[in-house]
Amino acid sequence: MKELEDKMQKTLDRLAENFAEVRAGRANPAILNKVTVDYYGVATPISQMAGISVPEARMIVIQPWDMNTLKEIEKAILASDIGLNPNNDGKVIRLNFPELTEERRKELVKDIKKTAEEAKVSIRNIRRDGMEKIKTDLKNGDITEDDKSKSEDNVQKLTDKYVAEIDQLLANKEKEIMNI
Repeated sequence: MKELEDKMQKTLDRLAENFAEVRAGRANPAILNKVTVDYYGVATPISQMAGISVPEARMIVIQPWDMNTLKEIEKAILASDIGLNPNNDGKVIRLNFPELTEERRKELVKDIKKTAEEAKVSIRNIRRDGMEKIKTDLKNGDITEDDKSKSEDNVQKLTDKYVAEIDQLLANKEKEIMNI
């Protein structure tokens, strides 16, 4: 059971990370998580080479610790798919988040619903694997019929719990996107 719960928790955590990276019109440093900079031949995340702050609701400020990397960070942001244009003033890079259109918000909601459904499928696959293990244990004589019933109930309750958490994450993110 513990192994199943760990797998389901990892699925939920991955979904939460994916949702954090969705640009919902507010400045969120998590959108920079996947942006890497070529730093002396090594792909380095921006967060490891610069201070990232959010001074306003619609702005991220990136202040590199090594000023020689300013241009490389700017190039990496332009080359990424986050859809923001960096403003470089020679000391810091500013990323301004434009207001989202209604059409773009609906598109984002559709994308996050798809991502949430994929997470639910992962949870159901983990449940299926758990149920198969229970049946195998019964066949091998490792557990009794009563243990099988209890275990299956526990796996289903665990599945229901994580599906409900996914629904809650989705509802919160959808509300965030649509009510900006």
